Amino acid sequence: MATHAGSEGVVKTSDSENGTQVTIANVRSYSIEESADTLEQTTMGNSSRQYRSSLTSWSGSLDVYWDETDSTGQGALSVGSDLWVFFYPEGDDLNGDVYYKGQCIVTGFSRSGAFDGMVEASISVQGTGALTEATLTV
Repeated sequence: MATHAGSEGVVKTSDSENGTQVTIANVRSYSIEESADTLEQTTMGNSSRQYRSSLTSWSGSLDVYWDETDSTGQGALSVGSDLWVFFYPEGDDLNGDVYYKGQCIVTGFSRSGAFDGMVEASISVQGTGALTEATLTV
């Protein structure tokens, strides 16, 4: 059974699927959620509700230490931006590592700070199209 430390992860962005990927600086955590809509197809005579799968979607979020100098990483994630994001849970340096990629729209970017902590940002994205699982070839 393979397990991985969260610290191995890397998140990158690009303006296209095959464009130059830029690492997003100071990522503390990320999450990706995939979901599927369901359609009810229950008819008279059924003794329980019947459903079938319909459209799928995905969304994600990033928590980072805010870095105003990261103009091509965090800076590319301005609200309303349409871009590609690449999540590398195992890192991005070994052949065979699994990663996830998808086109998305940045739907939120919030910043917060406290006198006894770092300035942080939370970024949310909504996938547009499918989230794809791929295998890294270096």
